[in-house]
Order: sequence, then C-alpha cells, then structure tokens
Amino acid sequence: MYKLARHATLRQLQVFEAIGRLKSFTRTAEQLFLTQSTVSTQIKNLTEIVGVPLVEYVGKQVRLTEAGRHLYAACQDVFRALDNVDVAVANLRGLTLGTLSVSAITTAKYFVPEVLGRFSQSHPGIDISLHILNREHVLQRLANNEDDLYILGHDPPAESEIESEAFAPNPLYVMASRDNALAKNGKQLTLKELAAQPLIMREPGSGIRAAVERLFAAEGLQPKVRIVLSSNEAIKHALIGQLGISVLSLHTILLEGAEGPIAVLDVEKFPLQRKWHVVRPKGKEPSIVAQAFLEFLREEGRRLTKALGELIETLPQSRGKKRARR
Repeated sequence: MYKLARHATLRQLQVFEAIGRLKSFTRTAEQLFLTQSTVSTQIKNLTEIVGVPLVEYVGKQVRLTEAGRHLYAACQDVFRALDNVDVAVANLRGLTLGTLSVSAITTAKYFVPEVLGRFSQSHPGIDISLHILNREHVLQRLANNEDDLYILGHDPPAESEIESEAFAPNPLYVMASRDNALAKNGKQLTLKELAAQPLIMREPGSGIRAAVERLFAAEGLQPKVRIVLSSNEAIKHALIGQLGISVLSLHTILLEGAEGPIAVLDVEKFPLQRKWHVVRPKGKEPSIVAQAFLEFLREEGRRLTKALGELIETLPQSRGKKRARR
C-alpha cells in the first residue's frame, strides 16, 4: 500500500471508486464530467501502479477483481474520511458551507422543493442537488449510494440494506374531474365498480401503480387501464379533461384544495394509508449537513401532517362521516 499511496493520485482513486459503485465506465464519465477515454486512461494508470488487474468484463458488465474490491473498500474509507473533514469544517462555520444531494420520487415534487427552499434560506451557503425520479430510479440511486438522502412514498423492499424514518402521511385517494358523474353523485364506489372504470395509471416502476395493482390483485380484480402517463401532472390534466379516473397521493392537490378542478371520490378500501420516508444506506453516517436537513425535515413533516389533515376534513366523504356520527 506504500507504493499505492506514493504514486496514485486522488483523481485516480475518485474515478476508480465511481467505477466500483456504478459498475459502468459510461456512467462514471457522466457523473464526474469526464470523457470515457479519460476514465479508461485513469483506470489503466492505476492498474499499472497496483500491478494486478482491478476490473474485469463479464459480457458487457464491469466487475471488480478481488484486488479491485480491496481497493474499492479502501477508497470508500478515504473519501468518507475526507467528507468528514469537509463536514467538520462546515460545522465549525455554522453550516455556512457544504453540499446536500437528495433524490425523491415524482409525487414528492409537490413539497420537497419547497422544503429544500426553506432549508436553503436558513443555510444559504449549502449547495443543494435535487433529483426527481420514479421509484425504480430512486431505488437505483440508493443502491449506488449516489446521494445523501432519499425520499420515498413508503419503505423500500424489506431485503434492502437501508435505514428509514417515516416523517409524514402520504395517503392515496381515487380522483376524477369535478365534472365527472361519479364526483357529482357522491355515492361510494365498490372496488369492483372502480375496476370497471377507465383508469389513468402511472408507468411500471411507479410506487403508486404498484400499490394499486396489489390492492386489485388481492381482491381478484383486473383494473381497466385506459391510459399510461409518466407524470402526476400529466395525469391531473387528463383527469380535468375527463379521460378517466386515477389514484394519486393527496399531496398532488394540496395547493388546489378540495374545491379545485379535481375531486376526491369515495371508494371502499380507500384511502390507501402510506407514509413518506426519508431513507439512507444502512451504516452510512449522515454528514452534518444531511443531519441538519433530517432534523429540519421532521419539523416540516409535522407541518405537512397538519396541512393534509385540514384538507381531509374538507372532503365530502369526511363531512358525511361527521354527520353520520352525530
């Protein structure tokens, strides 16, 4: 290791760590803003310093050799230690410097940018990066350890090596245009009746779609999917255009409220009660900046919980249940 410490550059180790994490020369080049030829040259030079192969190809997939795995673990320790120095300095300066990278599922775009905005106002020196993706891609970034924190609509699979904390409710409701006949008659729909309606669904890989499909499958029903759209905003416009009905997080209409152009329908077994979770890889200690955002997010979660509760109280089915209890 003395030879490696003396001759290897920090840039070479950075490139190799990214190769080990992303398993791809192309993605490494994209993430580090390098050309693929530069990445290949850095790995070639590092291999010559070590004296044994560090990577191998199985088909088109890049894998680390045994020596490569040892070096990868050492690189992680080195960069973790350097990150801790950056964090310690930022902490000494009262969080006036630092970075925060967050990935969130698409539904979270209705509140996460606002939360990050308020956090940024409190810490203007922090550089913030936000990635809004569907659940499948957020989980991929989580597996690759590409961000500090991840926002999901519910827990990742049980086998995932993660640490997760719920911070706010994320209920799923059936929605339609306010001019839709189902919204006007105010009657409760059965799940079987819902399955017969033309549904607007998110693409495969979406957490909401997976939750809806599980519900129908448990009841032995097959939903009639009419349109597949890749964003909640597109679904909202399709609802207003009366192209069908859909299942969305209540967060998607938080700004418009219960009197907006989209109505919440009364359907048996709905809402599907879920929670927002902030997630990170198991064993990964959050930086001082990430820890500060976690604490900030807990407070924001209480604000979101209150706002959703107030919206739910205004829904026709909630007012009807109140009258029934009286």
